[in-house]
Amino acid sequence: MPDFEYKEMRFLNVDLDLVSRSDLQPLITALEPGAFALHVGREKRTYSAHLELSKFPKDPDAAIRGFAELIQNLSRAERKLWNTAKVRDFNIGVQSAMQPRTFEIKLTPDTLGIASVLKARIVFTVYAPS
Repeated sequence: MPDFEYKEMRFLNVDLDLVSRSDLQPLITALEPGAFALHVGREKRTYSAHLELSKFPKDPDAAIRGFAELIQNLSRAERKLWNTAKVRDFNIGVQSAMQPRTFEIKLTPDTLGIASVLKARIVFTVYAPS
């Protein structure tokens, strides 16, 4: 593993994390090509999927709105898979570093409203410096 360390804290990306009792593959296929799967599969009695947008977002607001647009265009059957998922998380990834001493991510009220309407959580994952 290379000895690499980020010099500044930064936003990485937003993953869409899903967990369901139903096979998520039809939902994942419907979200393509606007999003792509990092992982789709079965874990014991549930199915999970982890996706990213195909185009790199400039910030978390843009990513969540991008996913929301894809979700709003789903068919009735695909939307049912979304609605019945046990976990619907917009997971904001942040790479930590020693600088700057503070780092803020501000989500607009519109983005929070979109997540609420979709019954999705907003989660932050902060990765430690290497």
